[in-house]
Amino acid sequence: MAYWLLKSEPDVYGIDHLARAPKRTSAWEGVRNYQVRNYLRDDFRKGDQGFFYHSSCPVPGIAGIVKVVRAGYPDASAWDRKNQYFDAGSTREEPRWYCVDVQLVRRFKRVITLDELRTHGTRELAGLPLLMRGSRLSITPVNEAQWRFILALEPSH
Repeated sequence: MAYWLLKSEPDVYGIDHLARAPKRTSAWEGVRNYQVRNYLRDDFRKGDQGFFYHSSCPVPGIAGIVKVVRAGYPDASAWDRKNQYFDAGSTREEPRWYCVDVQLVRRFKRVITLDELRTHGTRELAGLPLLMRGSRLSITPVNEAQWRFILALEPSH
């Protein structure tokens, strides 16, 4: 199993949106970065887990946990001319973009803030892409030690 950090702006698609989705499950679509596309297409597997991270908001941080319930498949939003993620260069025959389906496992009792994560950035979370200068990817890998450490920051659930 692999671990991930998935970023989304809470006013666009936050953990509350996922909690209201049928079966608390939704496609993680609209990714338009090639490196992240490669993660979705090549590396995500059913059963992987990820932190749901709220970005570009007053208090950015990890709001909960999701699990991958469907591995990478072509992102149909790229073919919909009315969709903000439309890409004329992506076709059904040769899809350019991929997505995965994620299901909410649980919300955290509190957001584990970016500031709190930064306090551990030189020790326990050294190398976490989220904390690296210039890291702007919407999905990044998390190693097992980092995953376990971040989970330990959450009060017992």
